[in-house]
Amino acid sequence: MKAYTQMSKEELKALQAELEGAYEEAKAKNLALDMSRGKPAAAQLDLSMPMLSVLDEKSVLKSENGTDCRNYGVLDGIPEVKQLMADVLETKPENVIVYGNSSLNIMYDTVARSMIHGVCGETPWCKLDKVKFLCPVPGYDRHFAITEQFGIEMINIPMSEDGPDMDLVEKYVNTDAAVKGIWCVPKYSNPQGVSYSDETVRRFANLKPAAKDFRIYWDNAYCVHHIYDDKQDVLLNILEECEKAGNPDMVYQFASTSKITFPGSGVAALASSAANIADIKKKMTVQTIGHDKINQLRHVKFLKDAKGVAAHMKKQADIIRPKFEAVLQVLEKELGGLEIASWTNPNGGYFVSFEALEGCAKEIVAKCKEAGVVMTGAGATFPYGKDPKDSNIRIAPTLPTPEELAQAADLFVLCVKLVSVNKLLENA
Repeated sequence: MKAYTQMSKEELKALQAELEGAYEEAKAKNLALDMSRGKPAAAQLDLSMPMLSVLDEKSVLKSENGTDCRNYGVLDGIPEVKQLMADVLETKPENVIVYGNSSLNIMYDTVARSMIHGVCGETPWCKLDKVKFLCPVPGYDRHFAITEQFGIEMINIPMSEDGPDMDLVEKYVNTDAAVKGIWCVPKYSNPQGVSYSDETVRRFANLKPAAKDFRIYWDNAYCVHHIYDDKQDVLLNILEECEKAGNPDMVYQFASTSKITFPGSGVAALASSAANIADIKKKMTVQTIGHDKINQLRHVKFLKDAKGVAAHMKKQADIIRPKFEAVLQVLEKELGGLEIASWTNPNGGYFVSFEALEGCAKEIVAKCKEAGVVMTGAGATFPYGKDPKDSNIRIAPTLPTPEELAQAADLFVLCVKLVSVNKLLENA
């Protein structure tokens, strides 16, 4: 089909009438589909059901060092789960604290602790005139929600296929002592599916922060979440690179089993330097006596080790890969060559990042909702919910069934076409 941008006003009006008719037919189907979050599908959750029977009332609920997992204690996780999460994050067990089920909760606590108590003896952020965070965009809305809640000023950093704009990152971090952190999803980023290049990771490790308490919030949420066996991104180890660069304390790395086993009942971990771990544990002793060690033991019994995790994630990939491919095929078939959109084709993670014509994203999402398909809110991938170009839409293919996904994808491209034609006619 001819590119929409090359059509005459008359051609666009004829197409508009055709698309409006198709949209009214779509609305009449009374769809009720939710593609708003990157949730695992029921088939993915089913893979972890055997974990519920690895322990029972006859099991010996002791860790390898003899700790009774039914009782109080063990602030930073039983040894075998620390080893498991260390292997996943490619670090040492002594550099890991294992928490409850949510890495988001750890990130929130880490910011809160910095606000109230400070970082490794530095001034608590709440006593400072200004605190700033760098936010690669488009990015993860829940990261931005944390910093917004604490009144931290957020600064947009554009993303490329290699990661954040490091010239800008270096400019802010190295010259402004009010810049205390940066949010990063370094592997299969949310929402673009970008993995940071080796050069980007090394430039992060070699930052020269104006603030002693600057930290990189390295949310490695998708570190084992490949879609393909033969196309897997490899991420340079940030902890090792920071050590080499003489900046061992500059990173907090986060991960969890949320999209590996059960999102509401997994285990989450923080990995960092010895100094950071000691600082965090000192304050944690007041906050908790320990997390759910029975659940930690259950995960180790089920997943066993890093090879077990990889085998489990291959099964996950077999379920989600056809969904990603189906969405990408529809986008290419229906929108390819029309010059009204572009999108990412990730090798892993949970999202496809879609760029509509400038000024169209909110209207596309609204049209989808009106016809029965709920998408992530337009603007959610930017701080304060404000996408300067109103063009980015996050597509989450994992939760719907294949049948639902086909319906949702067809409606989505229809809405993209209709809103794009309307925008082109406005500007004609």
